[in-house]
Amino acid sequence: MPEATLEELRYPLGRLEMRPELDPEERSRCIDRIAALPAALRAEVEGLVDECLDTPYRSGGWTVRQVVHHLPDSHMNSYVRFKLAATEDQPTITTYEEAQWAEMPDARDSPVEVSLQLLEALHDRWTAFLRTLDDDGWKRTFIHPELGTMTLEQLVQVYCWHSRHHLAHITRLKERMGWT
Repeated sequence: MPEATLEELRYPLGRLEMRPELDPEERSRCIDRIAALPAALRAEVEGLVDECLDTPYRSGGWTVRQVVHHLPDSHMNSYVRFKLAATEDQPTITTYEEAQWAEMPDARDSPVEVSLQLLEALHDRWTAFLRTLDDDGWKRTFIHPELGTMTLEQLVQVYCWHSRHHLAHITRLKERMGWT
């Protein structure tokens, strides 16, 4: 197998290509992909020993364990952003230092099971909420301090991609290491 480039290791599915609008079927597919992440992630890490969980997906990248803990950290922030945009008039959301969160002891050392359970519960609640949004709800906006004004329709694309992106970090690592 040819060696992957740094770009391929960082972005195994390619970089996010966001569309300004989605039709209802496309939104539904995004929600379905978000809903599928917890089970898919659990299946990918099931049976991995600590040595595997503590292997970075690329040189200088996060370990599998850190990726698992990152997903509920990131997706909790996203869930709050969705709810703020749905209930407030164009709120300015806060960012968080995801790289610093990933280096904290709970993300570096905790068993992955706690984050798998958190992700399952969070995604149940989050996708139930997403399925209630009507066309007007998807057009609601918030202000991201770095990216400017975004719609919920754009944000769902980010997290649809994000879910698959980090899952691919783990699946590709497992393939390269022969863990599958």
